[in-house]
Amino acid sequence: MTDNIILEHLRHIRGKVDKMGDDITDLKQRMTSLEVVMASVKYEVAHCAETDARQQLSLDRLSERIDRIERRLELNE
Repeated sequence: MTDNIILEHLRHIRGKVDKMGDDITDLKQRMTSLEVVMASVKYEVAHCAETDARQQLSLDRLSERIDRIERRLELNE
């Protein structure tokens, strides 16, 4: 009788452990997916920062050109 109870408990424990193993596998897959998405987001942020830097450089050059034009035309305020 006690052997049956012990076996029942062991089967129950084994079922729980198997389910936990499946859950861990699922979590690992989901974590990998998140890591892929985060890498993509980091790439996009870096690309945006590069674009911002290029635009700022263009604005700086335009500002310098405007300053030179104003000096030549003596439009100083």
